[in-house]
Amino acid sequence: MGTSSGLSRVAPRIGGRTDPFVESVIREMTRVAASVGAINLSQGVPDFDPPPEVLEAAIDALRSGRNQYSFSFGSPEFRAAIAQKTARYNRIPCDPETDVTVTCGVSEALISALLALGEPGDEIIILEPWFEIYVPDCIIAGITPRFVPMHEPDYTFELAQLRAACNKNTRFILVNTPHNPTGKVFTREELSDIATLCQEQNLIAIVDEIYEHLYYDGNRHISLGSLPGMEDRTVTISGLGKSYSATGWRVGWAVAAAPLTARIRRVHDYLTVCAPHPFQAAGVVALNLPDSYYEQMRAEFAVRRQILLDGLRAAGFKCAPPQGAYYVMADFSAVPWDKARHCRPEQRVDRAFAEFLAREVGVAAVPGSSFYQGGRLGESRLRFNFAKTDETLREVARRLQRLSGGC
Repeated sequence: MGTSSGLSRVAPRIGGRTDPFVESVIREMTRVAASVGAINLSQGVPDFDPPPEVLEAAIDALRSGRNQYSFSFGSPEFRAAIAQKTARYNRIPCDPETDVTVTCGVSEALISALLALGEPGDEIIILEPWFEIYVPDCIIAGITPRFVPMHEPDYTFELAQLRAACNKNTRFILVNTPHNPTGKVFTREELSDIATLCQEQNLIAIVDEIYEHLYYDGNRHISLGSLPGMEDRTVTISGLGKSYSATGWRVGWAVAAAPLTARIRRVHDYLTVCAPHPFQAAGVVALNLPDSYYEQMRAEFAVRRQILLDGLRAAGFKCAPPQGAYYVMADFSAVPWDKARHCRPEQRVDRAFAEFLAREVGVAAVPGSSFYQGGRLGESRLRFNFAKTDETLREVARRLQRLSGGC
């Protein structure tokens, strides 16, 4: 159809970089939960607030005028707190002036590091399963992911397979510990193997440690960047969201040697300018909480973990206790349900079961295949989040009892 100017109506040319993207399955299941009144165990969102002193610090910051931009890469006070915590807890020496970039959450820290330190055509090794933002971030940066499997039941990996995944284009390896979605906490031996690979192949390690304070049963978190030889080739990423129940504040950080940080800061500056200033002020208080805070937090999460595990097992799920983080990957193969009635021919079984569980049982979780490339694996599993109050999780267990009738 012509226009008044005589020009034909032609659709604009649109780039295809985002063609492989699909909507976040986690956020989609959160909306499903809201639409049907299900308890949302899909997205990693606590149903309780940050510690009172941290909340008060945020309120005080808002009232005392810290409502404008901070320095792009973070306020001096918050960077100092991050550096002190990183040196003490993570065993990584850290200069707040040259080694710390405060970001809008872990997600922004990751994409800033990829854009700053890589080039289109580079490759990155990702251990599978993986958190869903990793691959889209790589695509945005023009970096090709190469997947190396973690082997059940312990989610171990083989160093030989990591080596086989490397080639002349490999620039990065991406590590997440404690791990989402499996709850795996990498051992010193496993991290040493990764460190050896990085030095052999001249790789940069990007390490997502957002669950660094959440581990159980005698496991301990070890930072890859603290191992010998990794000082100049590791980007260690964390944030306030998980350890302090402040996921909506969107405050994270990237710690790396000065030559890496200088480049990360350039990207961050133009990507988001700065993280929210008043929440950085609250972050100073959070990072100075005593060790007893983390000990109590882990004890409380261990109780929540057990409530969920007991409820899942009583309903017929097979699941092992996660070593860290706050997720359970549960196999529903033995759970009675009317698959023929609830699963459309074009649907993956785990997606159909997740929708059935949300709509008919009132509990929302994430289909397991969304953590694997192409959904090739994980179709008999769902991921459940136990960052909820004991009362909420007991109600989840009560609702799961409905499955005993086959629904």
